[in-house]
Amino acid sequence: MEHSLPLISTLVIAFSLALVFGFIAERFLKAPALVGYLLAGIAAGKYTPGVFADAALANQLSEIGVMLLMFGVGLHFSMKDLWSVKSIAVPGAVLQMAIATLLGALCAHWFFDRSWGEAIVLGISLSCASTVVLLKALDVRGKLASSDGRIAVGWLVVEDLATVIILVLLPPFASIMIPGEPGTTARLAGSGLAFVILKTLLNAALFVAIMLVIGRRVLPWAMGQVARTGSRELFTLFVLAVAVGVAYGAAEIFHVSFALGSFFAGMVMRESRFAHRAATESIPLQDAFAVLFFVAVGMLFDWHILITSPFEVLAVLFIILFGKSLAAFLLVHTLRYPLHTAIIVAVSLSQIGEFSFILIGQAAGLGLADQHLVNLVVAGAILSIALNPVGFWLEPKISKALTSRWSWARKAAMREAPFEALPAETVPEKLSGQVVVTGPANLTECFALQLDQASVPLVAVVDDEAAAENLAAKGIAVILGDPSKDDTWVSAHLHQARLLVLLDSSVDAFHRAEAARRVAPELPIVVAAESRGIWPEADFEHVTYLSTIDAAARLFSAQTASALKAGASIGEPIGTHAEETRQEESMMDEELREEAVPQDEVPHAEKKPRPVRKLANFLKAKLGQGESKSEAKPAEPAPKPEPAPEAPEEAKSDESKEDPLAGTEASSDALPPQAPTGKNAP
Repeated sequence: MEHSLPLISTLVIAFSLALVFGFIAERFLKAPALVGYLLAGIAAGKYTPGVFADAALANQLSEIGVMLLMFGVGLHFSMKDLWSVKSIAVPGAVLQMAIATLLGALCAHWFFDRSWGEAIVLGISLSCASTVVLLKALDVRGKLASSDGRIAVGWLVVEDLATVIILVLLPPFASIMIPGEPGTTARLAGSGLAFVILKTLLNAALFVAIMLVIGRRVLPWAMGQVARTGSRELFTLFVLAVAVGVAYGAAEIFHVSFALGSFFAGMVMRESRFAHRAATESIPLQDAFAVLFFVAVGMLFDWHILITSPFEVLAVLFIILFGKSLAAFLLVHTLRYPLHTAIIVAVSLSQIGEFSFILIGQAAGLGLADQHLVNLVVAGAILSIALNPVGFWLEPKISKALTSRWSWARKAAMREAPFEALPAETVPEKLSGQVVVTGPANLTECFALQLDQASVPLVAVVDDEAAAENLAAKGIAVILGDPSKDDTWVSAHLHQARLLVLLDSSVDAFHRAEAARRVAPELPIVVAAESRGIWPEADFEHVTYLSTIDAAARLFSAQTASALKAGASIGEPIGTHAEETRQEESMMDEELREEAVPQDEVPHAEKKPRPVRKLANFLKAKLGQGESKSEAKPAEPAPKPEPAPEAPEEAKSDESKEDPLAGTEASSDALPPQAPTGKNAP
């Protein structure tokens, strides 16, 4: 099998060097790993003595990374998300590309002494941002799912469509700029050029229509069928086949880019309840092949140009870092978006990548660019990609500097985003100040149903398909995914939640809490389970431990009431008013026990966890008060519940019975008046 050795050697060299240089960049240079990946590519390229890999193979493999990355982005976007940014993405992307093209063309013609044909091609190559770099930068900083991230991705999609049209128009453009040149196409008449443009647009529109009408129904259904087999390997294989297969078919049949094809494939797959699982399963493949993209870029770099033409390299870099960024900033600001949005979009687009290589490569084949121009574009790409993280690091400093000096910046900083798109499976009312619940499927379903009946905003997070279907059928906002993954909590909008309830104390629950804290570091957590498990040894702040669901209802109600009376918001860590909580809880204890009905006296279909229902009703009232902050009249404090009368001997004897509400064998004797026993930060 000698024919496979170039592929194997390319993978070995690329991954090994990327690991070494990425580690050096992160550990010793304190730089992002992608800088190390670029250095690995330079070391493996033909312009550096020593071991070198096959650049053509590396480039093809990196295309798989682009497909998978755009597929993953599509899984987090709906057509609603994309449509909501059309008012800024379409004019912004088109005008920004035009301005960058003009700056590059003028610079090349006046200072580099290039013909107008070469100058325009260089300008167009400098106007296209890299898909991989933009998505990686936003994802690492947790901004991909934000309103700023949606604008940047929408901007990128428009740039992608514009690039497809430009690639189609390059041959006739070359025939106009260099008529009679061997190897170029004949000059097209005006009607012929219009036909080419119309055909390109119709192909793209036809692809989008097929994906939205047919793919939207077929692909989610097929994913569900594969998922029901229970085979993880088949599910991963299906995700890979769809991401790569649809992208390839889109390029071959409809002549659109791989990135655009895979993006729409992911977007229609988002209709499936398994979308979050698909995104999680594809992450390792995305990361591996995205590394190959950066290595492949580095392999194209001829470092000698830094010595022979330093001023030309600096001019190109200046246009990319400042010309494009300033144009994007002014456009977003003019459209009356917030200051932080303008800065984030500007920084995100201050780099170039794969589309630039495709454009300059095709132009070189048509005689519109020589090798020196190609090297300039590659040098600008590598340097801008390496410096892009610096721009994100400077983003808050730029914002502070602008707002401290100019009133227009302060006004822009106070603007609200013109839109706030939300995931399709949720509604706005349930994604602000909501309670997020996760744990075993049966307990999560029970807890969520009771809170929902009392109109308490909540999001249930489960990894069981049947439970997700039951909750979704009853109109409850539910996320089907792995709660130990950050993406799952992002989808539940955990950063806007008031409380996270974990109905489990196992090691799995601990990992879920770790992931949740990465998304929302200050969020209070309630762990309601039979035992505390490993939690007491863990250094977790703002955590309260409860023994059963019954205890959760009892303690949660009392603590919330005391916190409100003390003037604290529900969002504060539970347990900060421990002494008042003990008094409140002891008076509520008998009342709650009287409501409990023995398990053997209630028909199965009518069993209700009443303390949970009481908690839900309590929360409904208190959350309603919290939402009326804007009213001039302050909300009245919660009334202190009257002490329950002394329970008769028969009621006391019930304390030794099995707790029907927690689904456990813990007895009420083991449930004295609860107080927060976990570690609570001041």
